[in-house]
Formats: sequence, structure tokens, C-alpha cells
Amino acid sequence: MYLVKTPKIIQALRPAFMWRLPSEEPVVHLTFDDGPIPEVTPWVLDLLAQYQAKATFFCVGDNVRKHAAIYQRLLDEGHSTGNHTFHHLNGWQTADRTYYRDIRQCAEVVHSPLFRPPYGRLLPRQRAYLERRYRIVMWDVLSGDFDTSLSPEDCLRNVLDNVEPGSIVVFHDSLKAEPRLRYVLPRVMEYFKERGWRFEGIGV
Repeated sequence: MYLVKTPKIIQALRPAFMWRLPSEEPVVHLTFDDGPIPEVTPWVLDLLAQYQAKATFFCVGDNVRKHAAIYQRLLDEGHSTGNHTFHHLNGWQTADRTYYRDIRQCAEVVHSPLFRPPYGRLLPRQRAYLERRYRIVMWDVLSGDFDTSLSPEDCLRNVLDNVEPGSIVVFHDSLKAEPRLRYVLPRVMEYFKERGWRFEGIGV
């Protein structure tokens, strides 16, 4: 069970988190979690280049270590990055000391003030610790591309029906998400481009 559109009340309860970047202009912030991996991330980068779009990649440190050239490419092409832990740890199921150590290990290869917790899960004490050190970036639109029971068409509707100016949208450059991502992402980009929207990375 997950929420495609993060309710305003949840956003209000955690005002220090970045849920969206409100704008009166037609701009959307595409984000990609869990990469980089050679099977998916270069394809995403090619598509972004085709549309002259910038995005933000929340990278798993171990994947950066294994695929450093792909990580360097996304930096060279002007995309922003964020820390997504070294081993994709669930904060609810991980001892604090282990969790913080894993984040520091990721920070050795991903030099960014942005952090997104895997699964969006943080314990209150973890949140308090991390808010002093990072800008925690969440989302207001979850594509659901990770959901193997979701059809590509429904995944597309999740995005098109819920994006507002300034929305932060979550995709995954992962093998699990790939079948839906390859269907949805080109259609999302074409839909918004035709309507004059811009795709921008998240700054600090």
C-alpha cells in the first residue's frame, strides 16, 4: 500500500522535508532512485538529453562504486545527485549507528547535501539527526514504477493525473522498475514538453 499523491496534511506535518518546489511556472522535477546501473541509467540519460531535461538521481553508494563511469556521466551532463545510503537500507529496520555509518559511506562517493531515505522510511531520531546534516527530499508524486502488479498504463496515469507545477516525481532507474519506466518516461516527457513544461534538477 502506498500513496501516489502525498496528502498536503502529511507534507505539513514534516515541513523541514522537501516535498515539492512550489512554482507558478510549468516546471516539474523528475527524480530517479536506486541507480546507477548499466541496464537502465544510460537509457534514462539518453532520453533526458533528447529532451534537454535535467533531473536528480538519488544514488545507492554501492552502485556508484560499481558503476563509477555512469555516475560521472550523469554529473558531466549537469544532473544533480543525492545520497540514498550505501546499501539501500530501510531506516525502520536498521539500528541508528548502522544507518548513519551507511549514509557516511555513501557520502564518500556521492558528494551532495541532498538525502532521500530508501522507502521514505525514517525513525524520528534518524530524521532529527539527518535534518541537521542534509536537505531531506521526499516527493509529492510517486509513479509506482517499482510496483510489479501495476500496469504501465496505470503507472503513466499516476504521473499525468497528479503532477502540479513544482512537483517532485519519483521514478527508479532499477531492473525492477524497468518494464514500467521504459513505457512511462518517454510518454511523460513528451506530454509535458508538448505543453511547454520544463524539467529541472533539484538544487540546494
